[in-house]
Amino acid sequence: MEPKFNMTVEQNIFVAKRNIVDYIWKSANLEGIAVTYPETDTIYNGISVPHLRIDDVIAINNLKYAWRFVLENTNYPTDYPFICKINQYVGGENLIYNAGFLRNIPVKMGGTAWIPDIPAETQVRKELDDIKRIPNPTDRGITLMLYCMRKQMFVDGNKRTAMLAGNHIMISNGAGIISIPMEAQDKFKSLLVKFYETNDMEEIKLFVYDNCIDGIDFETADKKDNEIDN
Repeated sequence: MEPKFNMTVEQNIFVAKRNIVDYIWKSANLEGIAVTYPETDTIYNGISVPHLRIDDVIAINNLKYAWRFVLENTNYPTDYPFICKINQYVGGENLIYNAGFLRNIPVKMGGTAWIPDIPAETQVRKELDDIKRIPNPTDRGITLMLYCMRKQMFVDGNKRTAMLAGNHIMISNGAGIISIPMEAQDKFKSLLVKFYETNDMEEIKLFVYDNCIDGIDFETADKKDNEIDN
């Protein structure tokens, strides 16, 4: 799984900031927060949207702060405490019970009878250490995201947390940004249920690689600019 993009960290952060409202909008909808892009943009810019549920507005603002945390800490390892901190941002303002701490209660998954085990910290740390050894950052970022989604480490906000954790690896290595396009979300959810039930992530990993990685080929863009100037 070769990197689809080879940017500097600074270039990758630029791309993330340039499209951050779009990423927040898609991430929110993936987890069932039905907001439009204009509504997301309005909330992101600090303007109220009266007809929306308060929890939905809080969720968008929390994603804004979680993304800021990720982009301001690209030098920090994507380890267990960091992932817990992401969930704390995602679930802030009392949106998620016990945000930032491993869940100690059972949860059910939509679309399947499969129920994830209660996570144990020692096991989670070991499994995260195993993922950390994957040499290719694109493979590592997608794998971490899918692992966190299936592990259901937290009471809620697991998809949002997982995607931000995976993107922390991607951006820290200039490999692009994972974002599930709106037109691909139904297929992604279907593959995700299959992954939940089988614990085989190869099909959904390939789908994410082929359809869900965003970025800019700055080297090619610079060459085209030079050709125009000449």
